[in-house]
Amino acid sequence: MQKNSNTGSGPALSPQAAARIETGVGNRNSLWKRLLAQKHLQTMALLGVVWMIIFNYIPMYGVIIAFKEYNIVKSIAEAPWVGLTHFREFLDDENLGNVIKNTLGISLIKLFIGFPLPIIFALFLNEVRSVRFKKSIQTISYLPHFLSWVVLGGILATWLADVGIINNILLALNVIDQPISYLAEPSYFWTIVISSDIWKELGWSAIIYLAAISGVSPEMYEAATIDGAGRFQKMWYVTLPAIKSTISILFILSVSGVLNSNFDQILVLRNSLNDSASNVIDYYVYYTGILSGRFSYSTAVGLLKSVIALILLLIANNVSRKINDTSLF
Repeated sequence: MQKNSNTGSGPALSPQAAARIETGVGNRNSLWKRLLAQKHLQTMALLGVVWMIIFNYIPMYGVIIAFKEYNIVKSIAEAPWVGLTHFREFLDDENLGNVIKNTLGISLIKLFIGFPLPIIFALFLNEVRSVRFKKSIQTISYLPHFLSWVVLGGILATWLADVGIINNILLALNVIDQPISYLAEPSYFWTIVISSDIWKELGWSAIIYLAAISGVSPEMYEAATIDGAGRFQKMWYVTLPAIKSTISILFILSVSGVLNSNFDQILVLRNSLNDSASNVIDYYVYYTGILSGRFSYSTAVGLLKSVIALILLLIANNVSRKINDTSLF
């Protein structure tokens, strides 16, 4: 009669269970070995996680003031609850229609014009054969990105003034009969904001597409050349499909930020004369909430905007997943 070799009181483990336990222990040991071998990289990553927790997650506690009547004299815990009062007040505001129109108008035009332009620019720049010329164009194109809107706003205000270079050129070409105060005319504000934003970010936005294009296998281009494809056909049938996932991810992120109208740019270029075209959500929150000391109200508007942005992100993510099997999560 065979004796059980286990000395414990429990039933004997099967060979499969013992193998799974040994595998689990081995995986844990292997994980700790990898973490130990990457201790310097893991330390750097841990610092980033700690920073994110301190500055991104812990302050989220303050979101509850959107449901309270908070003032700086009392603490958040002492502030009385008012529920959805601030949200209703925002939805009943007489300026809401104009704010939404300006925000969506500027953001959607930026999305539909400003989003594909860096892709087109990257495709054509990739076709340039002269390395020196290519680097020069790329440097010139993304240089405005490193200038703040305070600097660029001053430059644009000078160019668009009554005696600025734009009016001087148009007057010299007999396009206009008298100078135009562009920043004082609401009808010109959207065009100025959208065109200046594209000018500032075109080259910088194209960098990620150029990086994705550089990863396309040269063999695919060689095969297309053998099949008789020209440059435009290669861009359409080889390059674009190869960077499709990159385009999809960036488009999802762009859709989620459609309610953001670049507060820095708006703040620099707006004035009392173009207020009807420049009053967007971000400036509305700044003017109505922050400058007036209505912190609970501004938090409520910002929270509502964030919820809508999350919904847009989920919708764009699901649509992208169904169309081309590419998504953030």
